[in-house]
Amino acid sequence: MSLRFELATSPTYTSDARIAEINVDPGFGVYFSDHMAVAAYNETDGWVNARVEPYADFAIAPASAVLHYAQEVFEGLKAYRHADGSVWLFRPEANAERLARSAKRLALPELPVADFVASVRAVVELDERWVPSSGEQSLYIRPFMIGSESFLGVRASKTVTYFCIAGPVGAYFSGGVKPVDIWVSNELSRVPNGGTGSAKCGGNYATSLLAQNEAYAQGCSQVLFTDAATHSVIEELGGMNFMFINTAGELVTPELNGNILPGITRDSLLKLAPSLGLTPVERRITLAEVYSGLADGSIVEAFACGTAAVITPIGSLKDGATGEVHRALIADFPKAMGLRALLLDIQYGRVPDPFGWTQQVV
Repeated sequence: MSLRFELATSPTYTSDARIAEINVDPGFGVYFSDHMAVAAYNETDGWVNARVEPYADFAIAPASAVLHYAQEVFEGLKAYRHADGSVWLFRPEANAERLARSAKRLALPELPVADFVASVRAVVELDERWVPSSGEQSLYIRPFMIGSESFLGVRASKTVTYFCIAGPVGAYFSGGVKPVDIWVSNELSRVPNGGTGSAKCGGNYATSLLAQNEAYAQGCSQVLFTDAATHSVIEELGGMNFMFINTAGELVTPELNGNILPGITRDSLLKLAPSLGLTPVERRITLAEVYSGLADGSIVEAFACGTAAVITPIGSLKDGATGEVHRALIADFPKAMGLRALLLDIQYGRVPDPFGWTQQVV
């Protein structure tokens, strides 16, 4: 039986004036809307006690599994306001399916796709006023699941809590899309073979932070990780997938090998590629190939992709071992920007959605 995420307590309402003030410059992950969806799981009853309640701090036992063994997974998706004022989701079922795969890898119960989507829709519908309408603003939605049993034995938690929160976010590039410089980590790894690379869990991001600090120290905005075994094969950035376009008209990205998060934006761009005359290719990519391709011009555009920024052009790669800087030769990234514009047009309802990716909430 599907869960019913209904309002369980008196609603909370931030004033329209305050929401308007926040949405002038919401940033990313700074402000949160009035409500959240919650559900609980136990081994006897399964998923129970689904509800929507005011966004608020919650109590958690100091011995909860998530605090000691990092048993948690999360998702990230957005709601978009179209020009007619309606609000739409983009591929929420894909996020639901990925959350289920992540949960399985972390020995957490799988939340059914229909229940995931119902929780997202319930929060967005109730907090529709929070969905901004300027430029590339949107409502960012963060569903997540934690092991909430209080115990200190190393085993899977027998009780789990699911939440879905949301908040307005601004355009990732407030001053327009600009190429970024990337630090290539040759010592620190994001995940090992057989690890949690394909799951969206906090541990993957925690392990990327030291390398990210190295990138900042080197004057770079992001870090690109290679395989843990040889540090010669490209995997992904700390929070985005890697892609490049070559002179053969191919959109190339590393194949999913268990170490790489299967990004929803990544998948969407691969499906949109033929619309711009590009052939999508998923295969093994070495650093040597990319460095050589940037040098001889056979790689004409390189970029990262993800929910937050959609596409982030890569201006240069700085090798962590040699310090050598490998720069892109094309400055305006026409194909990448074309892909970005097309995906945004679908998400904001400016062009027809031939894939059935979008669904209206209100």
